[in-house]
Amino acid sequence: MRREIAVSVHFLTEARRKKIEETAAKGGFDAVFYDNDDAAVGNISEAEIVFCETPKPVKGLKNVKWCASSYAGIAPYLDPGVLPEGCRLTNGAGSYGVTISEHIVMVSLMLLKQMPRYREIIDNREWRHDVPIRSIYGSRVTVLGTGDIGKYTAKRMKGMGAKTVIGMNRSGRCDEPSFDRIITVGELDALLPETDILVLCMPETKETRGTLSKERIGMLPKEAIVVNVGRGSAIDQDALMAALNEERIAGAALDVMVPEPLPKDHPLWDARNIIITPHISGNMSLEHTREESVDLFCRNVERYIAGEPLVHAVDFERGY
Repeated sequence: MRREIAVSVHFLTEARRKKIEETAAKGGFDAVFYDNDDAAVGNISEAEIVFCETPKPVKGLKNVKWCASSYAGIAPYLDPGVLPEGCRLTNGAGSYGVTISEHIVMVSLMLLKQMPRYREIIDNREWRHDVPIRSIYGSRVTVLGTGDIGKYTAKRMKGMGAKTVIGMNRSGRCDEPSFDRIITVGELDALLPETDILVLCMPETKETRGTLSKERIGMLPKEAIVVNVGRGSAIDQDALMAALNEERIAGAALDVMVPEPLPKDHPLWDARNIIITPHISGNMSLEHTREESVDLFCRNVERYIAGEPLVHAVDFERGY
């Protein structure tokens, strides 16, 4: 009996479907496609492999041996009862570096070049040249998280002339040469006063929640900007709002926040010198991201068939 791969991602072209089908066939699998996760619910009980965007299709299944999420964030998959015991889980890390690092550069430049302020000036139909602007060139950049997104960000910041790009992770090691130095969280407090651009691109784990606390926000210099594309739980949001409104830091760009969606009457919308985007820095809007996601899945199917370790396999203890 042939085995089944269920695919319920929404961004497939005919060429991508064909690639998945051909890769599956090499291992005696049939690929069955659904328009989205909702369409797959209740129809994939026999699937051995599921390629999806949310946990909806796999919740409660008993036969699935490997769940491949197209997204980088996998917290919902870790809830009790979602995946059967022994089921492997991979995420889409490796697909988002290009698009999210571009977003980081974009919002960093918008804040450094005072675009929120100039938006107000333009809305008032004023003609002014007295608002000081700054540059990535010569800036001191600190990147919390040195995975795919952090590495791409380091390359771009260094390529634009950043004075230093320092990364932080659990091990204190990273093979990306664009980082001048890698630190652990224990060294972060000493570095924050020397940071102009602070980028957060960490997964959500019990260790990363509250990383940018009220105390650490207070360690940042007045000219610092904060960019968060990881998870909203990494920042003390109330403390960040206070620091912005009291002009104790220069600005912030948040693509992630708590809660999501952000209610229309939430005070974060009105914080001084803030750029808010609705969790779109990654998403699947960029064709490169979609192509990378399918390529990653197909490479992993080949590894699964060969009995080799899967790329971007999730460590359930660490939570990423």
